[in-house]
Amino acid sequence: MRFIWPALLSLLIFVPILAGLYVRLIRQRQRTLARFGHFGLTQSSTRRLDARRHVPPALFLSALTLLIVAMARPEAVVSVPRVEGTVILAFDVSGSMAADDLKPTRMEAAKAAARDFVERQPPGVLIGVVAFSDAGLSVQAPSDDPVKILAAINRLTPQRGTSLGSGILAALNAIAASEAPATNYYSNKDLTPTPAPTPGRKGTHKSAAIVLLTDGENTTPPNPLEAAQIAAERGVRVYSVGIGSAEGAVLNIEGFSIRSRLDEATLRQIAQLTGGKYLNATDEAELRAIYQTLSPQLVVRAQTMEITSVLAGAGLLTLLIGSALSMVWLGRLP
Repeated sequence: MRFIWPALLSLLIFVPILAGLYVRLIRQRQRTLARFGHFGLTQSSTRRLDARRHVPPALFLSALTLLIVAMARPEAVVSVPRVEGTVILAFDVSGSMAADDLKPTRMEAAKAAARDFVERQPPGVLIGVVAFSDAGLSVQAPSDDPVKILAAINRLTPQRGTSLGSGILAALNAIAASEAPATNYYSNKDLTPTPAPTPGRKGTHKSAAIVLLTDGENTTPPNPLEAAQIAAERGVRVYSVGIGSAEGAVLNIEGFSIRSRLDEATLRQIAQLTGGKYLNATDEAELRAIYQTLSPQLVVRAQTMEITSVLAGAGLLTLLIGSALSMVWLGRLP
C-alpha cells in the first residue's frame, strides 16, 4: 500500500496521546470511586459497567485511525475480475491505400470505418491498432480508452509496400502480449522454458479477433495464407475488410502509373482459413457487428486503486457503532 498524501499520516501521533489521556482519566475515576465508594452499586454490576465503558472509546479511537489513514489517500494493488474480449485493427498503410476509388481515399475510408467501429464498442472490449506496409508494427496496445485508440488511427498515413502476412503476425503478437500474465523479470526462480502452446481449432479462440483493413494487394513476404494458417492454429479469427473497388484506380508512384485493384480472392481465403468472414468497407452494419461474435473471457488483472472511500466508510461506520453502544450502555457519549 502507498499513499498519495503520506504527510497526513503524522496525525496518527494523536491516537496514542488520546489513548493515554483516556487511561489517565479512568485511573482518576477509579481512585475517586475507591475513596467515596460505589454509591450503592454492587461489585458485579460495577465490573460489568467498567468492561462496557471501554468499548465505545476503543471504537472511537479505531474510527479516528481509519479516518486519518483515509485522509492520506491510500492506494493498493487489487485483483479485479473483468470480462474482456480483444479486437486488433490491422491497418494496411501501403502506397496503394492512397488510391481514390473510395472517396476521399482508401486510407481515409478505412480510418472512417475503424473510427465508427471503435465508437460503437461496448465496455469490456479491448482494441489495439497494428499498422503494416513492408512490415508489421504495433501502434497501440489493446486498450479500452477510445481517445488513445482514435488518436492512433488518426496518425496513420500511406507508406510503401504491402505485407499482409506481417500484419497478421503483428496482430497475433499483440493479442498474445495483452493476454500474457505479468512477468517478474527480477525473480530468482528457476527459468524453466514454457511449453509451446497447443494449436487450437479454427475460430476456437473466441475472446479475440483480428480485423484486417486492406485492399489485399500483397507485394512483400511472408505469404499471407501461411500467416493466416498460424492464426487458424491459434484459434484466432481474421475478419478481412476489403478497402477499394474491383475496378481499382490508377496511382502515380515514382513516375510510374500503376492500377491498384481490390484483391477480394485473397481476403476471402484468409477469412475462410481462420473461420472469420470477408466484409466490404461499405458494409458498416456487418463491420459494427463483429464484436457480437466475440465470447468475452473472465480475466483477473492487477489494478492500482485508491481505497480512500473504503477506509473512510469503515471509519464512519465504526464511529456510528461506538456512538450507538455508548448511548445504549452509558446513556451518553464518552
